[in-house]
Amino acid sequence: MRKMKRVEDSRTENTYLIMNKHINSYGRLFGGVLMQWIDEMAGIVAHRHAGTIVTTACVDNLNFKAGAYLGNTVVLIGKMTYVGRTSMEVRIDTYVEDSDGMRKMINRAYEVMVALDENDNKVEVPGLIVETEAEKADLRHVTAFYMQEMLTGRKSLTSSGILAVFMSCVEIMTVTGPKSFQLHCDLK
Repeated sequence: MRKMKRVEDSRTENTYLIMNKHINSYGRLFGGVLMQWIDEMAGIVAHRHAGTIVTTACVDNLNFKAGAYLGNTVVLIGKMTYVGRTSMEVRIDTYVEDSDGMRKMINRAYEVMVALDENDNKVEVPGLIVETEAEKADLRHVTAFYMQEMLTGRKSLTSSGILAVFMSCVEIMTVTGPKSFQLHCDLK
């Protein structure tokens, strides 16, 4: 039987102080610096989930909503949103934190990470236990996104492959408690 892990098991939060080495000539955080921090965060989250070597397969989305400036405190929060057989999707939310602790989102990114063994072969990762309503909403969003990508031809699958994905996504659930369920949805 496949090992399972909770979303909370790999959730990670990092905090940074924006200093001169992080800013561009306009006094804002370099987008490339933030992208590095996001990629590092995704790697940490995926490694905690998979328990093995991971690599970035792609950045699905990187959406800059606002800037961060010299002296700002920036907080990145990463969590698992989807798990396939060997791949994992990690969402990284980035905030600027005020001196009173209030946070304003400045970026949301999604990265797909792949688990590897010491010979760079793909390896199976633990399944994902989805417990909270927010985690369930994340999983529904991700599943709908991948279905849309396949149906619009941006992800290549045969029509029988799309049907297989759809069928595997349809409530293959095991009840694990009153407020949680396990859902395994493989995109093969």
